[in-house]
Amino acid sequence: MTMQEQPEPAFAPGLTAQVELTVTDADTAQAVGSGDVPVLGTPRVLALAEAATVAATATGMPPGSTTVGTRVELEHLAPTVVGRTVRAQALLATVDGRRLSFEVTVSDGDQTVARGRVDRIMVDRQRFVERAGRAS
Repeated sequence: MTMQEQPEPAFAPGLTAQVELTVTDADTAQAVGSGDVPVLGTPRVLALAEAATVAATATGMPPGSTTVGTRVELEHLAPTVVGRTVRAQALLATVDGRRLSFEVTVSDGDQTVARGRVDRIMVDRQRFVERAGRAS
């Protein structure tokens, strides 16, 4: 294989992205079944954090590839009431071949609502879906 044929790493540490969510009744712990209080539910916090990691890789993804989540660590530190807007930021901390590890932070203004880590792995989309179908 010549130098030109070797694939360049798709992503490098330092890559960032952020996404926002204005909390509605549908996002509360009551609505998603993770508790009985009318504040932003932890599953929605996690989904928002993961959405930020997906957004970070969206523009540089090689054709036919995608990433899937493999591991999550999340501390949900503060409640967020309906009507507030939270922002999730993902920072690509390490790249190990196809494995991507992100540091994630979810904030409500200056307050940190949640923080943690999301690990993803780059896969061939079609092969992944086919294997998943065979496993069921």
